Amino acid sequence: MLRRALLQASTRCRFSSSSSLLLASRRQCSSSSSSSDDHFVEQSVDTPQTPPSATISVDRSALYHPSDHSHEPTADSELVKHLKNIIKFRGGPITVAEYMEEVLTNPKAGFYINRDVFGAGGDFITSPEVSQMFGEYGQCASGSKWEQPKKVNLVELGPGRGTLLADLLRGVSKFKNFTESLQIHMVECSPALQKIQYQNLKCLTEDGIDGNTEKRCISTIAGTPVSWHMTLEQVPTGFPTIIIAHEFYDALPVHQFQKASRGWCEKMIDVTDNSLFRFVLSPQPTPATLYLMKRCRWAETKEIAGLDHIEVCPKAMDLTQEISSRLGTDGGGALIIDYGLNGIVSDSLQAIRKHKFVDILDDPGSADLSAYVDFAAIRHSAEEVSADVSVHGPMTQSQFLGSLGINFRVEALLENCSDEQAESLRTGYWRLVGEGEAPFWEGPDEQAPIGMGSRYLAMAIVNKKQGVPVPFQ
Repeated sequence: MLRRALLQASTRCRFSSSSSLLLASRRQCSSSSSSSDDHFVEQSVDTPQTPPSATISVDRSALYHPSDHSHEPTADSELVKHLKNIIKFRGGPITVAEYMEEVLTNPKAGFYINRDVFGAGGDFITSPEVSQMFGEYGQCASGSKWEQPKKVNLVELGPGRGTLLADLLRGVSKFKNFTESLQIHMVECSPALQKIQYQNLKCLTEDGIDGNTEKRCISTIAGTPVSWHMTLEQVPTGFPTIIIAHEFYDALPVHQFQKASRGWCEKMIDVTDNSLFRFVLSPQPTPATLYLMKRCRWAETKEIAGLDHIEVCPKAMDLTQEISSRLGTDGGGALIIDYGLNGIVSDSLQAIRKHKFVDILDDPGSADLSAYVDFAAIRHSAEEVSADVSVHGPMTQSQFLGSLGINFRVEALLENCSDEQAESLRTGYWRLVGEGEAPFWEGPDEQAPIGMGSRYLAMAIVNKKQGVPVPFQ
């Protein structure tokens, strides 16, 4: 009996204690709920027989609300950000050549990649854009002393809008044996310019003979096949080749060196604390120093003695050797026309935007960068790699076109043209062969035609079997 009474009392005590704890807990929740700035709504307590229902409301007024993201463009362009990132992750400056290459040919934002930069509406004017006569005489030069082979590669490096080659094809279209042997190869990295070249060469795309044959692109000007390549290396070998490089070499990236107390140091491009580009000097020799040493070996001591700056273009040297090797093996010739010097180039790198000179480091990607061509280095590079080629020139563009008879051509054209056509012809002629501002110009000074006759130089590299090209005889 006593034992049973004790057990019943213990049970009642445990139940009472549990109920008290549960009630205390609920009271605590209720008290906490009411004193927590209304973050939670109090839960109601029903009889044990009815399941409890809970509702929770969240007050977000005290949470952090980030500001809306702005989609407005930042001050830096994508190319500027890319250049700064290269410098940042490399942990130091980049060469002028690297900067130049990114600015001109970056796949997304390069100056040449997504726009038409040639002609009066672009950033600069080239000789083929000035006059059809240039293309006509380019045809004479490239075809001189040529024995007709069965197949000929006609290659233009950096064809621009395709104007020169279109004029050349019109000039040779009468010579069916020659045009039927031609295979045109355009070395062009810009998709935008490739489309313009396709249009100016009046191209059509033909389906292959069978399903396994690739489509062919044909220029209807002379019925010749046309193909595009990123580099000269991609152009097929094994056939005689004519290579035209008009204002191509000047866009190849140059390395700049400056004389300092410790010797020749390469100029580099870094970013300041204010996030601006600036020039600095490399504290130690760079890989391009090897090309500087080679270039100095080709020069006379007195030519270097008075210089504080030297530009070298490794890509121009390497490209010339590739051309020379190809011509020495396959036959043919190359015609190079550009502005430059027949000797060491000192400090010529320049930026042109909308036909005006601007700072090289200003808004990269919005201006064309170019440098004078070192024709003496081209000569040495060509002769160094092949004994089967000969180099002729350089001579001025005025001498080059004059030796091909451009003066007689102008006189003939002037006999049968309107006053407006005559004015256009005289202006184009002056730009090609004149020097400085045209003396006959009566229009606004800012539109006066500037002669490029002595500023531009012409050089030929030919297989010795082809003899001496006509303009250089």
